[in-house]
Amino acid sequence: MLVLVLAASAVLYLSDLGASGWANDFYAAAVQSGTKSWTAFFFGSSEWGNVITVDKPPAALWVMALSGRIFGFSSWSMLAPQALMGVASVWLLYAAVRRWSGPAAGLAAAALLAVTPVAVLMFRFNNPDALLVLLMIAAAYCVVRALDAAASRAGTGWLALAGVALGFAFLTKTLQSFLVLPALALVYLVCAPTGVRRRIGQLLVGGLALVISAGWYIVATMLWPADSRPYIGGSGDNTELGLAFGYNGLDRVVSGGGNGPGVGMGGGGFGGEAGLTRLFNDQMGTQIAWFLPAALIALVAGVWITRRAPRTDRTRAALILWGGWLLVTAGVFSYMEGIFHSYYNVALAPGVAAVLAVGGRELWRVRDQLVARVVLAGLVTVTAAVAWNLLGRAADWNAWLRWAVLGAAALSVLVLLVGVRLTRRVAVVGAAVGAVAVLAGPAAYAASTAGTPHNGSTPTAGPAGSSGFGGPGGGFLRRGEGSFPGGAAPGGTQAPGGTQAPGGTQAPGGTQAPGGTQAPGRAPQAPGGATQQPGQGSGPTFTRQGGGTNAALVALLAKTTTKWAAAANGSQSAAGLQLESDRAVIPIGGFSGGDPAPTLAQFTEWVEQGKIHYFIGGGTGDQGGPGGNRRGGSEISAWVAEHFTATTVGNQTVYDLTNPKA
Repeated sequence: MLVLVLAASAVLYLSDLGASGWANDFYAAAVQSGTKSWTAFFFGSSEWGNVITVDKPPAALWVMALSGRIFGFSSWSMLAPQALMGVASVWLLYAAVRRWSGPAAGLAAAALLAVTPVAVLMFRFNNPDALLVLLMIAAAYCVVRALDAAASRAGTGWLALAGVALGFAFLTKTLQSFLVLPALALVYLVCAPTGVRRRIGQLLVGGLALVISAGWYIVATMLWPADSRPYIGGSGDNTELGLAFGYNGLDRVVSGGGNGPGVGMGGGGFGGEAGLTRLFNDQMGTQIAWFLPAALIALVAGVWITRRAPRTDRTRAALILWGGWLLVTAGVFSYMEGIFHSYYNVALAPGVAAVLAVGGRELWRVRDQLVARVVLAGLVTVTAAVAWNLLGRAADWNAWLRWAVLGAAALSVLVLLVGVRLTRRVAVVGAAVGAVAVLAGPAAYAASTAGTPHNGSTPTAGPAGSSGFGGPGGGFLRRGEGSFPGGAAPGGTQAPGGTQAPGGTQAPGGTQAPGGTQAPGRAPQAPGGATQQPGQGSGPTFTRQGGGTNAALVALLAKTTTKWAAAANGSQSAAGLQLESDRAVIPIGGFSGGDPAPTLAQFTEWVEQGKIHYFIGGGTGDQGGPGGNRRGGSEISAWVAEHFTATTVGNQTVYDLTNPKA
């Protein structure tokens, strides 16, 4: 059965990967850079001239760039490692759950994770989340092994390996990796079969391994002379610690400053209103909520069943481990007030899957008791009700499926409540029908996700119109509204991510940027709203989903021989051009256009030295993209306009920096 689950996962994650093209251009450009320059590889630079990095540590980029160096840089070589990480995550979750709860629970957890829509999405995409999830599960597996060997040196070694896994998870997505840390520490401290002093000492060894495995890179960036390495994008102070604890840390939990997108907009800007029901709203529900209520019920039931178990009981340890993962992650995601995208929920999926599998197994083990059968029937009923609601959010998509789920759930509940005491065969039939009711909805969404290309910086799983922001392909359009959550943003404009920015322009995320350019996630539009065909794009960026490039501009850049073919305001404008022209393009200001890299002094010096051929007008750093201080980009734009003559290439304003005004 495990082979079937892994084979199905591989098909789901690997099939037709090339349809998504470069997926998220922002990270794809950094992967491309890592295949051309070892300095760009080490730091995660957006371009191989090494002006600025992406706004995450580079561990996930290392994997994709190594694949590109071995097999040649392409969409497939970039995305295939992500898919394989997904298969590895499914297998490792099986191994971790099976060790304490048996093969049936392990298979259930693996299957639940495999078909969770947001997991399918991110295991087919080039954001850092695939590696993050794999390393978090690896850390949990190592803690499981450490508990089994706690009384020997092997226990200490396994805890050290858990620390290494979390350290590299930190180098993948900073503080998000630490969401599982409380559960990992607590389960060992409470349940390890050895003395308290030994437990504490072993945990300290694991903590030291974590600090070393994450800290070596931070120290390296601190010791490396700042003027000979790229600026740390999104950090605000050009340090990895500033990035980790600022924009990628506390700024995500509380609405705060930083240079990232959506700054100052609060959690409601991207993830809906913070609160207990956030994970069920239009944006989040179809991504992660399918099994969430059932998992919470199973957790409570499992804790009750094991209430008299000894301290070292492995079932209760499993509930502490996976239940802690679920509760801490869900709690932070529900109440964080900073930037929160729906695809972050992939970090919650393993906890949900494991808790439901472990708790369900315990209820099945005592199914001769009426209360246990009632709770099992309740799990099926609640999951079917959630599926009914979530499937209804895309009412025109396979409407029959809602009724099929209800029918299967009703039959399963009947058998579990009445027929389970007759024969084991009848009980198994009831469980099998219940599994169909539980898995049918998310599995259908998973298949739809796998069959749909996804582009842009904010992808969502499921069929078009199924979830709050954008559906497949990215972008931020609320179902049935086409506006920011709760209506238009102040002043009648639309906020970032598929929405309209001040002045009638649209910001990144599948929308139109200043100067008539269009960022990834939507097909370019010609005057009058008609979708342009490839090669007719009005702006510099490129999108695989239904769009194309400004072919004339790409051809112009491809002929350049300077260190940088061009500079453009913001990564959303620069990345697509770089990918298509295979020439380095400076993203002024980084992702948001708000980072002070390059400075005006640096830029003018490079122009005087003949290192930059063209400047692309417009972009997120010029006239107000999604947050951040854009003084540097505005100063550069003004300086270029003052000293060079504007021309039009494919409806895009371009300045030839090798030909100044008289």
